[in-house]
Amino acid sequence: MNDAAPAPTPAPRRRARVRAPELIGKGGWINTGGKDLKLADFRGRVLILDFWTFCCINCLHVLDELRELEERHRDTVVVVGVHSPKFVHEAEHQAVVDAVERYQVHHPVLDDPELATWKQYAVRAWPTLVVIDPEGYVVAQHAGEGHAHAIERLVTELEAEHEAKGTLRRGDGPYVPPEPVATDLRFPGKALRLPSGNLLVSDSTRSELVELEADGETVVRRVGRGVFNEPQGLALLPDGRVAVADTVNHAIRAFDPENGAVELLAGTGRQWWQGEPVAGPAREVSLSSPWDVAWWGDRLWIAMAGVHQLWTYDPAAGTVAVAAGTTNEGLVDGPAEQAWFAQPSGLAAAGDRLWIADAETSALRWIDRELTVHTAVGTGLFDFGHRDGEAGQALLQHPLGVTALPDGSVAVSDTYNHALRRYDPVADAVTTLATDLREPSGAVLDGEEIVVVESARHRLTRLRLPEEAVRVDAVAHRTRRAATDVAPGMLRVDVVFQAPAGQKLDTRYGPSTRLLVSSTPPGLLRSGEGAGTDLSREVEVDASVGEGVLHVSAMAASCDDDPANAYPACHVHQQDWGVPVRVVEGGSARLPLVLAGLDAEA
Repeated sequence: MNDAAPAPTPAPRRRARVRAPELIGKGGWINTGGKDLKLADFRGRVLILDFWTFCCINCLHVLDELRELEERHRDTVVVVGVHSPKFVHEAEHQAVVDAVERYQVHHPVLDDPELATWKQYAVRAWPTLVVIDPEGYVVAQHAGEGHAHAIERLVTELEAEHEAKGTLRRGDGPYVPPEPVATDLRFPGKALRLPSGNLLVSDSTRSELVELEADGETVVRRVGRGVFNEPQGLALLPDGRVAVADTVNHAIRAFDPENGAVELLAGTGRQWWQGEPVAGPAREVSLSSPWDVAWWGDRLWIAMAGVHQLWTYDPAAGTVAVAAGTTNEGLVDGPAEQAWFAQPSGLAAAGDRLWIADAETSALRWIDRELTVHTAVGTGLFDFGHRDGEAGQALLQHPLGVTALPDGSVAVSDTYNHALRRYDPVADAVTTLATDLREPSGAVLDGEEIVVVESARHRLTRLRLPEEAVRVDAVAHRTRRAATDVAPGMLRVDVVFQAPAGQKLDTRYGPSTRLLVSSTPPGLLRSGEGAGTDLSREVEVDASVGEGVLHVSAMAASCDDDPANAYPACHVHQQDWGVPVRVVEGGSARLPLVLAGLDAEA
């Protein structure tokens, strides 16, 4: 018998209490059975707002991260997606409805095409997660990926705290699934012509491969249900098998059309994180959302959308390795190891060039045999549209596919323009081959015809390659976010990071944080650019430039704070921001960017 007094119950942590703004979106609600919801409808539950846009690979990663948390806390937690578009196409309501089904979002989604709720919550980056307690107060904000463990801890604390206060309400959430639709394909990704003449399609939403007869309509067989998870790219290997980008499984697999066998070639099934190996035995190195594959030279090239790089798989050695890109998101040409990409999503081998559809920069790029990266069309992360003509001023909108044509030109699946475009490297010009397609995500040559994957029409569409270009009205756009007014001169960039409860910054092997700052145009910053380990940086803004974009990339690693544990669990938190700024007298001298926690100076 122990006569000692029981240990007191720890008091809940004190948190900043900021009243959550109302949820407003002109597009209305999806996945609610037609019901409009208000913030008051979530009172008594822990509410997680997921600010996302469907072009963003990091947003798709967060959707996957949240699934287990949603299931484990289904009677106390409601996740609401707040769809906040970057591209013009993403502001179309039907496109958002399609994306919610395509990516199997099983919670309510508020369609906010005018970024009203985004502005109310002072969000600056995709993805951003905001946690609201059962009484309607904001208690945390997290930008980027890798925060599920921290949110899980916070949710557990909030459940206990509000259960004790009597302010927790358990029960089913407001999610109402849509009615299923019967089609042979559902949001297909890419297609490949097999040696037999049949067509192989990655049927992404149903997570399988579908072999069709040459007509592109008659189903021969379905392969891989339960093996693949939202597969995308396909490429013929020299041994007759087909390499498959098994995107959400973060793997590359091989499918044998002769016997139907599927084999793992590369990947561990886990998503790659900063600090992990970038080369080695193929099945021992993690990958990150491989989106397309192409055989070029003596290797399989991989468009690694999740980390903005190109990787290669060497079947002779059984290894993978980074081939191009730094993991920084943007458009920078030059030697492969210095180049920047932004969600490369389409590849096509053509002689001495490997063509790349670089989706987030709305760009067509290529890499040559000397491993130098070039840009044919596109200027950066924030300019897009539908404009033909000389390549230097032509515009695309989030292209996902590229196809080499017999005359040396390439066809670009210009996904968010619903068009098939053509780039002629001899004339250095862009034309439009076809319009009125619906989110084309890839195309494959079949004789004198081209078969286009119309992803949002759930079909393949066969076109004759036209001799003349289609005339379209030119249109140009910029990303719709409002600029932040900053003062000329010195500006303090503060990345706010608070380690989750029970964790601390991991300094065992040196600094556990990293900050990279740059600008577009480069002259916007007179000083302060470059990499460092502090999460706060003084930069000098040039008033004569007037406006531009500050690019900020931050990383922080935290580990369990338990001295008795020799092998604490560690987590990497990372995010890239592209912040449009306008230089004006009286503007802010501080730019806060929340990686995790709440800004104490707000």
